[in-house]
Amino acid sequence: MTNQLERNKDVVRSFIALGMNGGNPAEAARRYLNSSYRQHNPRVPDGPEAYVRLITMLHEQSPEYRTDVKRMVAEGDLVVVRHHVRPAPGDRGRAVVDIFRVEDGRIVEHWDVVQEVPETAANDNTMF
Repeated sequence: MTNQLERNKDVVRSFIALGMNGGNPAEAARRYLNSSYRQHNPRVPDGPEAYVRLITMLHEQSPEYRTDVKRMVAEGDLVVVRHHVRPAPGDRGRAVVDIFRVEDGRIVEHWDVVQEVPETAANDNTMF
């Protein structure tokens, strides 16, 4: 089971590196998304094509768009990624938790939770 969990994490890690940080969402979708990819973010349609359109648009609007993965946890067929997404260097960005369901080496489902990184906080703890 541990080997499968690591393989699932590798799929997600490679997907993020190629699509979000590498600026090649079409190739990331071709390699890592199942054709029946289900999206649970209510603002994004299902399917690999919707992912490609979204990430392409983000990179067109913010060419320096990047994410810094802080933690990755796998259990069963789920991979949870906690990362810091920034449209440009110096931007506070967003704290994001993505949950991916991986089946047979392909991502079949996605959920996310997104929170803006505020300028000030009510405590001294970091979000990351």
